[in-house]
Amino acid sequence: MRSFYIWLGFWSESRPTAVSLLAPRHVIPFHASAKHLAVSVESPSSPEIPKPYSPPSSGLLSRLPASWVPYAELVRLDKPAGTYYLFFPCMFSTLLAAPMADPVTSPLTVIGTTALFFSGALIMRGAGCSINDLWDRNLDPQVARTRLRPIARGAITPFKALTFTGVQLLAGLGILLQFPWSCFWYATPSLLFVASYPLAKRVTYYPQFVLGLTFSWGAMMGFPALGVDLLANSAALTAAGFLYASNVAWTVLYDMIYAHMDIRDDAKAGIKSIALKHDAETKQVLSGLAVVQVNLKNVKDCWWWFVNGCWITGGAITAGMCVDYLIQYSSQGEESEKIAQE
Repeated sequence: MRSFYIWLGFWSESRPTAVSLLAPRHVIPFHASAKHLAVSVESPSSPEIPKPYSPPSSGLLSRLPASWVPYAELVRLDKPAGTYYLFFPCMFSTLLAAPMADPVTSPLTVIGTTALFFSGALIMRGAGCSINDLWDRNLDPQVARTRLRPIARGAITPFKALTFTGVQLLAGLGILLQFPWSCFWYATPSLLFVASYPLAKRVTYYPQFVLGLTFSWGAMMGFPALGVDLLANSAALTAAGFLYASNVAWTVLYDMIYAHMDIRDDAKAGIKSIALKHDAETKQVLSGLAVVQVNLKNVKDCWWWFVNGCWITGGAITAGMCVDYLIQYSSQGEESEKIAQE
């Protein structure tokens, strides 16, 4: 038996991690045998020490070859909420545009279009995550929640990540070219927002607004996808504008909740967010965007609302728009039958 002191925190051989930034409040001596590993004890008020990386043992990622896992983690394949948030504006605009087409778009076309949009959302969300992690490769190690991301922990080199991002963008282009050619011109400007979002959190406290401009772009894409020319149809342009604005507000709302999970680490790392800028007024800000409130100091509560909010809000809106579209589609069919009978 021998006495030794136990300290919290450690340094990796290559660079400091988020754990090394968490200094212990006090050290407690105790006796243990040499067989025991050194462990650390912190005061109850201190943050919980993140665990070291371990390969996924359950879920989709655990079934993939080991060499694929870092790339699946890079595109957040096991965290699909971001894909849904990117997809729902596309779904909304498709359902809003379908009754405005002449003739009203058929259900099969609507289903096919939304399937293409979902494929595009899956790929482009992954590309966005890759771009974000490339930008943040020196910041992520300083934040407990992101310190084990593939680039941050060294599982994927920046060059390989950049190459992989290029492949994703080419795949996204392949899906975009399945839509009418006009969609290409509507979609291209969104790449500026995709690339600049990671920069926004370095220069402004409102990166959530930039993310909203990015994730809401699909609110306009459903119209050209179904042959509705926004520039020639003022009613469609107005509808698309209001839909886009409402989706931007929705994005700011859910990402502000999301940002509260990292608010302490972000402050230490110098990462800006609307959650940091308006921490004391968060409830008031959210009240202007939605009625539902959450416990913003509880990380699990924030995560629950981020993950499930897309289905609660997006699902309700989609259901309502679906009913409206089907009613108008049925009405057109009845009118066509009357005309044929006459």
